Amino acid sequence: MTFEKAQERVQELTELLNLHNYNYYVLAQPTISDYEFDMLMEELLLLEKKFPDLMQPNSPSQRVGGEITRQFKSVIHQYPMLSLSNSYNENEIREFHQRIIKSLEQKVEYVCELKFDGLAISLRYEKGNLVQAVTRGDGTQGDDVTANVKTIRSIPLRLKGDFPDVFEIRGEIYFPHASFNALNKLREEDGLALFANPRNAAAGTLKMQDSAEVSRRKLDCWLYYLMGENLTFKSHYESLLAAKSWGFKISPHMALCNNESDIFEYINDWKSGRDELPFDIDGIVIKVNRFDQQQLLGFTAKSPRWAIAYKFKAEEVATRLLSVDYQVGRTGAVTPVANLEPVLLAGTTIKRASLHNADIIQSLDLHENDWVVIEKGGEIIPKITSVKIALRDPKSNAVAFISHCPACGSMLMRTEGESAWYCPNSYHCPPQIKGRLEHFIARKAMNIEGLGEGRIEVLYDNRLIKNSADLYDLHYEQLLGLEKIYEAEDGTARKVSFREKTSQNIIESINTSKSIPYPRVLFALGIRFVGETVAKKLAEAFPSFELLKSATKDHLIQVDEIGERIAESVVAYFEDEDNLQVLDRLIAHGLEFSHEVKNVLISSIFEGKTFVISGVFEKFSRDEAKNLVEQHGGKVSGSISAKTSYILAGDQMGPSKREKAEKLGVPLMAEGSFLAMINA
Repeated sequence: MTFEKAQERVQELTELLNLHNYNYYVLAQPTISDYEFDMLMEELLLLEKKFPDLMQPNSPSQRVGGEITRQFKSVIHQYPMLSLSNSYNENEIREFHQRIIKSLEQKVEYVCELKFDGLAISLRYEKGNLVQAVTRGDGTQGDDVTANVKTIRSIPLRLKGDFPDVFEIRGEIYFPHASFNALNKLREEDGLALFANPRNAAAGTLKMQDSAEVSRRKLDCWLYYLMGENLTFKSHYESLLAAKSWGFKISPHMALCNNESDIFEYINDWKSGRDELPFDIDGIVIKVNRFDQQQLLGFTAKSPRWAIAYKFKAEEVATRLLSVDYQVGRTGAVTPVANLEPVLLAGTTIKRASLHNADIIQSLDLHENDWVVIEKGGEIIPKITSVKIALRDPKSNAVAFISHCPACGSMLMRTEGESAWYCPNSYHCPPQIKGRLEHFIARKAMNIEGLGEGRIEVLYDNRLIKNSADLYDLHYEQLLGLEKIYEAEDGTARKVSFREKTSQNIIESINTSKSIPYPRVLFALGIRFVGETVAKKLAEAFPSFELLKSATKDHLIQVDEIGERIAESVVAYFEDEDNLQVLDRLIAHGLEFSHEVKNVLISSIFEGKTFVISGVFEKFSRDEAKNLVEQHGGKVSGSISAKTSYILAGDQMGPSKREKAEKLGVPLMAEGSFLAMINA
């Protein structure tokens, strides 16, 4: 394909992908399948790779992420991002309205909007292109998170229609419930602490260094305020309708209100209606509509006088604690769960609430048969926030966290610095064994279909499997005819049967899984703290099982995003004899435990030189630095010795490495010098 033809096709693909992104993420009216969209995106990525000059800063390909941000640049806001005055009762709303009337002495129209519970963001557009995204920060200055914001599909990278040359639009980045629940489910499978609520998770996600990981988490964004020097709109409502026509995701739930009665009707509608939304709101925002009136009303030092937020009280209800169960996860972590007298809260019947860990039980001073207060404010999962001490039976005993595993009886252990108690009996504790097997067969791991819905439990109970390698020894005849009635999560009884077709499909899926790529196999092993992203990083740094197995802690922490905790977990996994035996069997069954890493030799300027890489770099990650060294003929080691030629030293280089380098006389090479040598 000629450059001119490629340029024409890239433009065509860009317009198509932008349109389909808008249809799907803003209008919620997709016109093509996910597969068709992915094929268009793949074609664009291939063309941009073949013709790098055609890559544009706001290409739809930027949605998939990949940029690494070591440090978020601080940016001073052109227009300060002030906070709103908060109100918690209707009298304060009436007082706000009376102040507006008294100040203006003219008719006032308001716009009422949902108060989204997320992270405030300011987007700057120039000539229709997104050029910068900045967090609120302290209101005066925030952090530049443009690379991460570009991965949010509902935020347009390029506008359509008749828009101003330069303007800013403010909004709220948030986690939809579906994305948040999916993220917490993955973290639970990886043995990681769950995020408490979508708001905190969104804030943490937006400041991640790897934009590809931000893309995978599927954040979303509502936009709600337009700002600029030469805007011609007379009202806030008019400006948002225009912004919607340019491609922005504007809430369909905003409403024009002419008086107090209209405002309270809107508030009361959403007090009950918010439970039906697929995202969190924590109140209502009321704004004077006309811009000339906003200008007359002005600002206080902290907030605009023309707007106020009515905050909802977190929904809560009291019920009785019936008992406390203890669940054991695949990593051995023991989680206490409160069984409650069924009670209606936020539109759903609550029977159980997580107590998280022993420290929470102690801080609540929880006793048997206590009346407890359940809240579902910014939380998806109900939580116990307090105990009604006045209603407590004086004779009731305090709830004491168990000392032994409820499944296998082993004495529980607690690692210093961690809140969870663990069952150490990893290889003989049934919930841990079944949990690891369920993780192994999951769609994002080995993708063995047909073994969900209680079938792993049936195979385990019939002593056919006790580890992942046993799956590959199964035969059709062993499965056929197995069945069991089990209790599902919703409390209903269900029957699991292995019929002819089911059994055949399972065996075929097990065999097919042998071609799953090495990074996903690493993820499937269920090594503690090794999720999807970490597994990919490890596979890139150690492209074969043997290399990874022999890696030391020092080797591992050289890998981008691998800290001490992860490194220690990986080393411990490969030191365990039971794990090694299972791994040997998996290798014998033909699973992929290596992959080819293509590293093209560009020059030989570092031939015969050995580098140790330490610290944080501005222009590249440590993995990228390693690739650069190897592409120019050098080798990379994880530890300093007399044979080390250079230490490629970035910011925050460890003092112990610096001291050892000085002792051995190993020269330090700065990032700039390294790049200068390569460029030369």
